[in-house]
Amino acid sequence: MGLKSWVLMLLVVLTTGMMSSCLFKKSKSDIDISFTQDTLAIGYTYWWSKNGPFDEHCTNTHSLVFTGTIVDLKEPSNSSGPLYTAQEGLIEIERMYKIKDIGKNIYAEQNFIRTDCFYESGLQKGDLVLVFCYDYENAYSISGKECIIPIDSFDDALVASIRKYIDKDENPIVLKKDMALWEKYGLGEKLKANIECAQEMKVMNAP
Repeated sequence: MGLKSWVLMLLVVLTTGMMSSCLFKKSKSDIDISFTQDTLAIGYTYWWSKNGPFDEHCTNTHSLVFTGTIVDLKEPSNSSGPLYTAQEGLIEIERMYKIKDIGKNIYAEQNFIRTDCFYESGLQKGDLVLVFCYDYENAYSISGKECIIPIDSFDDALVASIRKYIDKDENPIVLKKDMALWEKYGLGEKLKANIECAQEMKVMNAP
């Protein structure tokens, strides 16, 4: 085989490799994790008015978004005194879709999440859930039971919807066609308000 043929073959191999790389480029919500058997404790910011994945403002930057299974659920208790009724639960993470870098306390591939915001959530051990967390004072936090949404499966349409949202830099406008889906979970009005806010900001920032 002559030099020209070798050069042509090399070009074909390189071009094919580049095309394959483009075709299989990972999205932002496609995160590879090698889980450890550790548990991350997430604080409950019970005093926040933002108590779900969306609100009427353009401030929905999530710090963690993941799916998982509730593997343990304690009885309600007064361990937090008069502040709120605590009910601790343990979630085994199935897949992580968003990880915000919050510095030294960044999520370190723990397989389990523990929090005590389950009181009156209606959730039970064995339920599959989609979870949204924020951050407060350089630590991950969860603002209420509304941030833990029951799903039918890990392939639930809600998971596909939130992945689309994350892949588009958490722009709620991309969820306009999914409004009916979120309405089933009582989140339609807040999502609508969030979309309207994002649209107004888009107009204001237009050249």
